[in-house]
Amino acid sequence: MIFLSRRIAAVPLALSLVLGAMPALAEPTPSGAYLAARHASMSNDYDAARRYYVEALARDRDNTTLMENALVAFVGMGDVERSLPIARRLEGLDSSSQLAGLVMLTDRIAKGEFAEVVEAFDSGAEYSPLVDGLVHGWALLGAGRMSEATARFESVTEARGMEAFGFYHKALALAAVGDFEGADAALTDEEGNTRRISRSALIAHAQILAQLERGADAVALLDQALRLGTDPEIAALRERIAAGAPVAYDFLTTPQQGVAEVYFSLASAVRGDASGAHTLLYARLAQHLRPDGVEILLLVAELLESLGQHDLAVAAYRKVPQNHPAFYSAEIGRADALNRSGKPDAAIEVLSNLAKINADNPAVHIALGDALRREERFAEAARVYDDAIATLPEPPQANHWFVYYSRGISNERADDWDAAEADFRKALELSPDQPLVLNYLGYSMVEKRENLDEAQEMIEKAVAARPEDGYITDSLGWVRYRLGKFQEAVEPMERAVELEPVDPVVNDHLGDVYWMVGRKMEARFQWKRALSFDPEEKEAKRIRRKLEVGLDAVLKEEGERSVSQNGD
Repeated sequence: MIFLSRRIAAVPLALSLVLGAMPALAEPTPSGAYLAARHASMSNDYDAARRYYVEALARDRDNTTLMENALVAFVGMGDVERSLPIARRLEGLDSSSQLAGLVMLTDRIAKGEFAEVVEAFDSGAEYSPLVDGLVHGWALLGAGRMSEATARFESVTEARGMEAFGFYHKALALAAVGDFEGADAALTDEEGNTRRISRSALIAHAQILAQLERGADAVALLDQALRLGTDPEIAALRERIAAGAPVAYDFLTTPQQGVAEVYFSLASAVRGDASGAHTLLYARLAQHLRPDGVEILLLVAELLESLGQHDLAVAAYRKVPQNHPAFYSAEIGRADALNRSGKPDAAIEVLSNLAKINADNPAVHIALGDALRREERFAEAARVYDDAIATLPEPPQANHWFVYYSRGISNERADDWDAAEADFRKALELSPDQPLVLNYLGYSMVEKRENLDEAQEMIEKAVAARPEDGYITDSLGWVRYRLGKFQEAVEPMERAVELEPVDPVVNDHLGDVYWMVGRKMEARFQWKRALSFDPEEKEAKRIRRKLEVGLDAVLKEEGERSVSQNGD
């Protein structure tokens, strides 16, 4: 989406409300504030951007480009209320700002000004072609014109690509006024099958069926979703319906929530195709209308993470209430955002607390184990993976290979090779052709000079599965090196460096292979490259020694026999 505006030669008095409310920044020049704002916008730093745009507007109040960009920053920040003076001014001056129109439309919906919204649509108002028809329908419902609302939703079903949205929102509107039979009909196609629309539609339909005392149908519908993977909210709803417990229809009950669902539906549909920044604007408008909407909060948080705004993502995840089935997913997301923002200890604390209240949830233990492993707290990570494995169903399923693999890495790095090997072999029992496990186990055996023929076979299988993986290709070259097949090691090692050109270990390995085939000048070049890529100190010391006295002398010092092909 491109938000358009044109210059306006008037002092926006309403804008002074925003200018007076924002903290002053250090005194940049007008151009300095603008450049700082642009830089912040380009990096999706909404907090800094709104501050610098406000500072720039204080010096250039007629600049509609600044107003438009400030509006984007305020909405992206989730501060829709503070964006209203800017949007109101832009709308009042006919600035052609699409975002300003959407912000003002959302504000009118939030305030219940449905008659005014309907009048605007009837007068030809256009905000966004993907939302106009649906928002118009919800405004008609809010204005008490249900028959016209239903007809408007039906007209949306006739638009190309909008059929599912039209039926979905028609069903939600009917359910909101208690017509559950009509809602069920809207969510059922001509052949009597449930329309495949979205996860949200599935939950709404199950609640609708529960009101019609069709609990068995609701359970069957939810079971279809659960076969595709775990979902705590759907599982909790299924459990309540199956137990015969009262299930109210509370999915969506007001026009404001309906419009929030319009924005959420659109944001979910275009996510991945449109830019994350574009999608976030719709998600934030949805959040403004339904601040307690958990799916909306999770979408906002995930979008902010994708834009690198981890602190804002943390704030969004924190809004998910502890009693909601998605709380543990939100806490795992919050921990991930904390880690990405450079706060690994805080992430581990979040996950440790979560594990105490979700002791039977393997996903929580796995997330905590991963966090500890990233911080090289391998012994602790292995113990946490023990807890995860203890909560897995018996017998373990094929997709549980990764838990054993992760525990195997932790045990190996904690110098418990016997336990590590057992874990790797269990992972291969569950997923025999898994290249990550084949490579890690094969490479580890090469380093320990154990089962070298088996190790080579494993690594060759891993390379065949992932030929573009530089680390796996490096393992193939290295096992051949260990087997004394130096000439055969050259091609995969050179390929590995092509795939991972700045990895110190891969470059070091190529240097060793070159040395063994008599290409000593090239070997020294590779060792110097390896040093330039900041290897671990132990490895760096060894590389420096090789540059000093050569690989043969180093191997002799280490008690290994040199078998270089040039006879040195």
